[in-house]
Parts: sequence; structure tokens; C-alpha cells
Amino acid sequence: MRSEPMIDPFESERKIINGKSYGLSASSYDVRIAHNLMLNSGQSSLAHTVENFRIPTNVVGYVVDKSTYARRFITAFNTLLDPGWEGNLTLELVNLGDRSINIHAGDPIVQIVFHWLDEHTDRPYDGKYMYQTPAAHGPRYEGLE
Repeated sequence: MRSEPMIDPFESERKIINGKSYGLSASSYDVRIAHNLMLNSGQSSLAHTVENFRIPTNVVGYVVDKSTYARRFITAFNTLLDPGWEGNLTLELVNLGDRSINIHAGDPIVQIVFHWLDEHTDRPYDGKYMYQTPAAHGPRYEGLE
């Protein structure tokens, strides 16, 4: 039986694009933005990744800032990749700096830090953001769709 990859596409070796690294590192996985994005000073925007995820029921992932962008005051909100969640990752980005930043499709954008749980959860994710398609998805309110 072949297991499905947790990240697709997956880069087991660090690669460099526009001076920023992506792929597997010693303690995280750096993902890429799937589209061009201009963030003006004080502006926020939704974005999405090149990579799709299939999180096992004994793993949780956390989105954290990539230091190259953090040093330019681009930050990502703390999104959680719940055990059992599958889909394309929507990112919530904000420019806290005083200059506009142009981010190119394929640029490394954030890091995902994974933690292994002691055992498989008995409550894998089965919510409203399951199976997101490759697009920047806005908020969904339960019971209102």
C-alpha cells in the first residue's frame, strides 16, 4: 500500500528562488506562493501556496513567518494545519512596513513547522476548510452558506 505524500509537490532538498530558500529544512518546510502579489504599506491580503497538504492524524502544522519577509515587516497570521486536514493552504498576509512589497509567483513565502502528536487524534479535522482548492479562500461561516 502506497501512502499519500503529506506535501505535494515536495522538495526534499533546499532550493533557492529569488534569493529565498524553500523545501525541507532541519526543522520546517518552506512553502511558495502560487501567484503574484503586491502588498502596499498597511495592506493585508489572502494568498495561497503552490503546495497542497494531506496532514496525517498524528501531526499538526503551524504557519510561521519566513525571516527574510519578517525583516521587511511582512507577516503571516498564525494558521494551524489540524491533524487530518487536506487541501491547499490559504495564507493571511499583512505588510506592517512603510514600503510596498512585490511578491512573485513561486517565491518562498512562509514556513510550516510540524509537530508529531503522541498518538493519532480521535477527532481529525472535518470542517469547513477541508479540501480547499488552489485559490485564496475567504472566511466561511458555519450554518450561513
